[in-house]
Amino acid sequence: MLTASDRAIVKATVPLLESGGETLTTHFYKKMLDEYPQVRPLFNPAHQASGDQPRALANGLLMYARHIDELEQLGGLLTKIINKHVALQILPEHYPIVGRCLLSAIREVLGDAVATEEVLQAWGRAYQQLADVLIGAEHAIYEEKAQAPGGWRGTREFTLAAKVAESSEITSFYLRPADGGQLLDFAPGQYIGVQLQIADEDVRRNYSLSAVAGNNQYRISVKREPRGKVSNYLHDHLQVGDSLHLFPPSGEFTLTASDKPLVLISGGVGITPTLAMLEAALTTSRPVHFIHCARNGSVHAFRDWVGGLAVRYPQLKRFYCYAEDDGVSPAADALGLLDQSRLEHWLPEERNVDAYFLGPKAFMKVIKRQLKIAGVPEKQSRYEFFGPACELE
Repeated sequence: MLTASDRAIVKATVPLLESGGETLTTHFYKKMLDEYPQVRPLFNPAHQASGDQPRALANGLLMYARHIDELEQLGGLLTKIINKHVALQILPEHYPIVGRCLLSAIREVLGDAVATEEVLQAWGRAYQQLADVLIGAEHAIYEEKAQAPGGWRGTREFTLAAKVAESSEITSFYLRPADGGQLLDFAPGQYIGVQLQIADEDVRRNYSLSAVAGNNQYRISVKREPRGKVSNYLHDHLQVGDSLHLFPPSGEFTLTASDKPLVLISGGVGITPTLAMLEAALTTSRPVHFIHCARNGSVHAFRDWVGGLAVRYPQLKRFYCYAEDDGVSPAADALGLLDQSRLEHWLPEERNVDAYFLGPKAFMKVIKRQLKIAGVPEKQSRYEFFGPACELE
């Protein structure tokens, strides 16, 4: 049970987290992954190397310490964490490992003078409180997905039914259940967890579902990353007829029913979840402005498909911005980066819209600021991270 004294001690650590939280969490991850190799499949090494994962954990610990008395203030953050955990199948037995390594990292980084027995006990109880909240919420979602039509818990075997190159970098993979059974429905914008064995190593990744549910199959569209172990395996080695295992669809970044004009803005492979959103939105009469930014035409996926939709659905307007002209691909509507003037020209005149945007972090920072300047209400401006969440200033 977390006491008033525990809460006071945890709150008192906020300055330490503000000044050195990332150092602590970097040490934590190294310690945990070295001592407990069984949890390595749950973490993307690229996010460790970039510092995104330690940074996200430091920010999360800071938020938790600040709001230890009012956990309801963490609603959005907890929802994101829970959905990421569900997509990767984080289980109750993983939490004690995290707890032991976190307390050990606090002791080793802060030292005995700061990390006293009282401080460690307070953080131990605080961590257990958070773990109990997450375990309970995740269990409820696991059960809900298992009981839903076409649902399952844990892994389910799928077969690659088709593999289609969408651009020079992005390939789509059409996945059907090996048992031929019904498939769990999902909301546009959600993603699935993929489990593979690569060189006898268990690896897991999340990929957005890039088409609405139908034909008893899921589609993911994956960008080849230069040093991406999983993306390169999928592109180079996974062939039609091969098997892989999926976890049920998850994610809270979903298209909300509305009669407001819809604006979908994407950069690079950020286009993938917007495709399912676009398909779903076009079954209604709401106007849709689809804006996509790419390095050039050769890497722009789904251009012809979106163009075909624009012919069939007059409420759809699409705009493309390329950073460069490759001299071969069809022309974009603009060259260079998407600046304030271009964006405002491509937005609906009425700025009471629902805007969803995804792409590289630097791209999303710019789009968030531009939408605010353009007059789009901040509560109607939504975004998602493919990796660990962070703040967009």
